[in-house]
Amino acid sequence: MRYFIRFAYDGTAFHGSQRQPNGITVQETMEKAIAKVVGHPVHVTGCGRTDAGVHADMFCCAFDSDTPLRGDKLCCALNFHLPRDVSVYDAREVEEEFHPRYHAKGKRYVYRIWNGNQRHPMYEKYAIWLKKPLDVEALNRIAQDYVGTHDFAAVRSVGTDVKSTVRTVYYYTVERLGNLITLKVCANGFLYNMVRIMVGTLISAEMGKLRFDIPHLLLNADRTLA
Repeated sequence: MRYFIRFAYDGTAFHGSQRQPNGITVQETMEKAIAKVVGHPVHVTGCGRTDAGVHADMFCCAFDSDTPLRGDKLCCALNFHLPRDVSVYDAREVEEEFHPRYHAKGKRYVYRIWNGNQRHPMYEKYAIWLKKPLDVEALNRIAQDYVGTHDFAAVRSVGTDVKSTVRTVYYYTVERLGNLITLKVCANGFLYNMVRIMVGTLISAEMGKLRFDIPHLLLNADRTLA
């Protein structure tokens, strides 16, 4: 039987989501908790990867087990064995062919900027602090250049080994509430460090620090221009 789990985590203490030989990861933590519940080792397949320090409020994974489990009981049992910075809030049996990565309809990243004169302790782990006032209308306008199907090689970490750097961005929005600016980008997939480079390039464009506009960067697929 295959089981689906939806959970959230604070990524501060983890070395990313995917299991690594050195450092505690979300996958390793989840596999250990599941093994205690079902009574045997399991392999967890996630919907994607997150880097060290990245948080998730709707991460999905799946695992196989012959142990009959009820979704509500599974949530409670797993949360009993999980640390305080990870919490399962949905669990259920799914079709055997279900795959959390290949069946995902989209992936969304949320990036936050504390745009105030002084830092805010509540956002130390959850927002980047920028003092210079940012024009949200300009950010929103420029961000639309990312929307659509493009080659995003210019906004990924150099040396990333993938078959294709073409991705489709469904939307990119920028909103302000007081000093907190929230950027939301949804796509069919992301390249390594793509979101943070998109944000940095967007801010640089708003500040007038780029030699070329974003369409030019994407068209030339040159990381050094972003």
